[in-house]
Amino acid sequence: MKRAIVVGSGFGGLALAIRLQSAGIETTVIEGRDKPGGRAYFWERDGFTFDAGPTVITAPDTLRELWRLSGRDIGEDVKLVPVTPFYRLSWPDGTQFDYSNDDVQLRAELARLSPDDVEGYRRFLTYSAGVYEDGYVKLGQVAFLDFKSMIKAAPSLMRHQAWRSVYSVVSSYVKNEKLREALSFHTLLIGGNPMKSSAIYALIHKLERDGGVWWAMGGTNRLIAGMVALFERLGGRIRLGDPVESIDTLGERVTGVRTRSGEQFEADAVATNADVVHSYRDLLKGSRSAQRTASRMEAKRFSPSLFVVHFGVRGTFPDIPHHSILFGPRYKGLLEDIYDHGVVSEDFSIYLHHPTASDPAMAPEGHSTFYALVPVPHLGKFPANWDEVGPVLEQRVLAEVAKRLIPDLQDRIVTKFSFSPPDFVSELNAHLGSAFSLEPVLTQSAWFRTHNRDDTISNLYFVGAGTHPGAGIPGVVGSARATADLMLGDLK
Repeated sequence: MKRAIVVGSGFGGLALAIRLQSAGIETTVIEGRDKPGGRAYFWERDGFTFDAGPTVITAPDTLRELWRLSGRDIGEDVKLVPVTPFYRLSWPDGTQFDYSNDDVQLRAELARLSPDDVEGYRRFLTYSAGVYEDGYVKLGQVAFLDFKSMIKAAPSLMRHQAWRSVYSVVSSYVKNEKLREALSFHTLLIGGNPMKSSAIYALIHKLERDGGVWWAMGGTNRLIAGMVALFERLGGRIRLGDPVESIDTLGERVTGVRTRSGEQFEADAVATNADVVHSYRDLLKGSRSAQRTASRMEAKRFSPSLFVVHFGVRGTFPDIPHHSILFGPRYKGLLEDIYDHGVVSEDFSIYLHHPTASDPAMAPEGHSTFYALVPVPHLGKFPANWDEVGPVLEQRVLAEVAKRLIPDLQDRIVTKFSFSPPDFVSELNAHLGSAFSLEPVLTQSAWFRTHNRDDTISNLYFVGAGTHPGAGIPGVVGSARATADLMLGDLK
């Protein structure tokens, strides 16, 4: 029986491991933290359950497929429920926009926000559907291993004007600035600047329209737990709390891995779900080709980091939906501060997650769980002392939530804590504290992204946000399918 090791147990790593084990490959997942999940970690404090994220579950069929590989049903392990509205978008002047895939409600929201743009939105949706078909259905789950594959994809990319930004394309269809923000902010959820991310990422709108937005009862962590249960039922093994310290090579072949405890695991193939720079630079120190790749990787553009305030409060808030976007007074200028200038601005936009809107069990009875997330520059652009910056920013974020939604928030808080850029480094080995790995611009997408199989080390593979097609649950689960296809072909 062929043996494979997957380094890291994020969504991508677990999805890959399930595919390999389902196909008869003896697979071991090795995770350095005490719980599986990678960025989908969770904490339990004072009776509250806090998901680290990702908290927006889309394209559920890509997840259901993992269970169907072995004739099972996702419902055996996970209860998925639809979330509506997908998001409530609000602006400082009090304007609100509920975004969903209910055509009647959405048309009413569009007509209320900008009646002149209803027809423009319809044309944008047609554009998004085309990009979705070519960019996600056809290309999102296949590996780009050579430049020929990019040449083949070029006609589709040209047809959809992939060189333009998402914001630019949206703006060509709708004129209202708030609606432009509402239709372009999605790239921020995968680490991309709407002003610079390729228009291909407009496919996210169609993906959400078709598949909906979902919640796993008990938290995103329960989806991870379900994937682990499926993997172990198939005979897979998962090892927690023992970080991989080296991926061992002999010549240009991987032979296995060595963990912090000193244990060695031999394998016919190794796939890493760890940060791509960490994998090449730190785990593959014994490989000259890997060190050359690491140097090239470090020169690339990385997505911003995040500052996340988790807080549990007394009271329930039926008027606050599951997902909210609280836009600040600026859009383009704020994005320039984060992506270009490396500035933590006085103003900010907040993604507010309120899981108890769908799942009251995430908090003690009569209480609510929240997190407020703001994008911030990564440590390469803003190498500040976050022990000093963090408490100030936390206070400002909570004050904004209080101002916009919960006036007596400070008096209601039972417990709170924050997760900042240095935590992405220490907990996740994320290069520069980036929350989404490589920035999703056209010149770092598809073939230009980390390849699903290394070009030189023939049995070394990559899965997750840093490889094709990119971040977000659909992206990393898609990368698992692309990587699994390569590995199963090579391991025959």
